[in-house]
Amino acid sequence: MKTTFGVIVTSRGIFPGHLIEGAKKQLFSLLEKHDMDYVILPADATPTGAVQTEADAIKCAELFHQNADKIKGIIVCLPNFGEEAPVFSTIQRAKLDVPVLVQACDDEDDKLGLDDRRDAFCGKLSLCNNLYYAGIKFTDTTLHTCTLDSPEFEADLRRFEKVCSVVHKMRNARIGLIGMRPDGFRTVRVSEKILQRNGITTIVTDLSEILAEAKAMEDEAVIKEYMEKIHNYGSIPDSISEEKIRLQAKLVATVKNWVEKNKCDAFCMQCWESLEHNYGCAACLSMSMMGEEGIPGACESDVMGAVTMLALNEAAGNKSAYMDWNNNFTKNRNVCINQHCGNFPKSFFGVPIEISNLDVLAKGMGSDICFGACKGQVAPGEMTYAKVATDDCRGVMKAYFGDGEFIADKIPSFGALSAWKVPNLQNLLHYLCANGFEHHVATVRGQCADILEEAFGKYLGWEVYHHE
Repeated sequence: MKTTFGVIVTSRGIFPGHLIEGAKKQLFSLLEKHDMDYVILPADATPTGAVQTEADAIKCAELFHQNADKIKGIIVCLPNFGEEAPVFSTIQRAKLDVPVLVQACDDEDDKLGLDDRRDAFCGKLSLCNNLYYAGIKFTDTTLHTCTLDSPEFEADLRRFEKVCSVVHKMRNARIGLIGMRPDGFRTVRVSEKILQRNGITTIVTDLSEILAEAKAMEDEAVIKEYMEKIHNYGSIPDSISEEKIRLQAKLVATVKNWVEKNKCDAFCMQCWESLEHNYGCAACLSMSMMGEEGIPGACESDVMGAVTMLALNEAAGNKSAYMDWNNNFTKNRNVCINQHCGNFPKSFFGVPIEISNLDVLAKGMGSDICFGACKGQVAPGEMTYAKVATDDCRGVMKAYFGDGEFIADKIPSFGALSAWKVPNLQNLLHYLCANGFEHHVATVRGQCADILEEAFGKYLGWEVYHHE
């Protein structure tokens, strides 16, 4: 779905008005290039074609208000000095509470005379002063002023779109919770009340409901469809029977149906031990396959894990994975092993995967009831890691995040594996321990920590720690 922005182009009467149309054309061209939509006053709606007076502001605010259901952010463009009061009046009157990007155009050295000078360099400071004192949060461009067709502004716009996407998704998220947390993991406790206060709704069902529906499934066409999907998803050892694959297919189909029926953006699931003992397979494959389709799934009923994965999906435009902070690795204290049983989306690995039995859990429960783990080592490349949490003692949302990399060092272990290199890793781990963060962490290919900082900290008002 296209991201739609409300666009405010402003102008000050004593500066050249002919700059307005050129700025509009450049901005519209860039938005269309990236398949972004926009809402803006028609050129003939105001005397100048820009927002320049309070009357213009009222018109623009009403237009934005009429399109409130689709506007995810506001772009303010200053082709010249601009008028600060009508801009913040428009934003206040519209009452959209969305991120705001402020852009001001460069002057050209040979066009500083009365007929062509912009003075947006100065005007932007005046506008930002007004936004600050009106309590309107906004995003700045990388350069104080820039041309609308510059690579710097293009990167700013694409980054801003991701910020808007994260903010919108977090304020309207629906997280499915299938089953209670494992008794041994108090670490994944969560406050649904704090989540609700922040716009995130938790939809709950008992695991028994899912298992009963999966056991009762008799639609052979659906079962066959999912069995084929599983066979095509990764390599399966010959020792795994078709009956086990059929059992897994029914579970995947049931979980997906419940998630879609309840319009969940992400979900988490009780994955041990009841599922294995009472149904006969593992939950990892369900989370992996749905994650591959863009619906993040966290294990061990970790609601906040699902929230974090969803945010990473939006910030990076890529599929996220969920794992344990697990082991030290090599003698480099900035390197560690992070892994889980086998719930990563297959494309996240970057290498072919094997679908087989759980390892650690199978050792205690028996391999015959543990089919469904996606195994392999994550290929090297840049990544971002993050974790969002509810701090129930203080009634706040908090998060940490940072950029790192997956490294190629071969890990002599099992399951879904990744080797990480994180700058100043020991300081990060000290921070997690001191501030009560869980042993789980989410990660995504590509680097987007700066987007999370802007979205979480500035616009959502959460407590954040950006590790560098």
